[in-house]
Amino acid sequence: MQASDVFWNRIARKYAASPVADPAAYAHTLDRTRSYLNASDQMLEVGCGTGTTALHLADAVAHITATDISSEMTKIAKEKADAAAVKNVTFAVSDTQLRDFADSGFDVVTAFSLLHLLPDIPETLSRVHEVLRPDGLFVSKTVCLAEDNPLIRMAVPVLQWIGKAPYVTFLRPEQLEAKIRAAGFEIVESGEHNKRSRGHFVVARKSG
Repeated sequence: MQASDVFWNRIARKYAASPVADPAAYAHTLDRTRSYLNASDQMLEVGCGTGTTALHLADAVAHITATDISSEMTKIAKEKADAAAVKNVTFAVSDTQLRDFADSGFDVVTAFSLLHLLPDIPETLSRVHEVLRPDGLFVSKTVCLAEDNPLIRMAVPVLQWIGKAPYVTFLRPEQLEAKIRAAGFEIVESGEHNKRSRGHFVVARKSG
């Protein structure tokens, strides 16, 4: 088990009990995402956490495969799906290399509050590109902290060392969009959905 798995497993129950920080922004993200979904879509969510977003969007698609590196997170997600009687979401433990989904041909892949937590964003974006069908969509919202207080950047490595924080990549929105384009996507919508937490929303279509 990697250090990131241990961190997310340890905080899973606390994370699940925490309220959404900005309900209005979260609702806006769900609405914009839903506007791109079709009832026949096969969707993959990478980094699903405890399943809240997948369960909210389940009625808009045919099926969602929702993955996370944390077994505790997916366990909670399954509990929530059972409690809500949602039958078209499958939760599974998987890393962001998506090795189990090479030939899946998803219509949509989503990644919310994930990319900034990855040490190799281009690799994950490349894998997302591979598992999407031609003209498939990648929908993401990413925390972009590069322009925040420099003290945060100094504090994060210390917090990581004592096990109180995950890995964080400090991005600017334009850097994030450049990485998405470099992975073979055309950006069709972008904008700030959480100004306080720097949540940058991007919808991108697979090209090439």
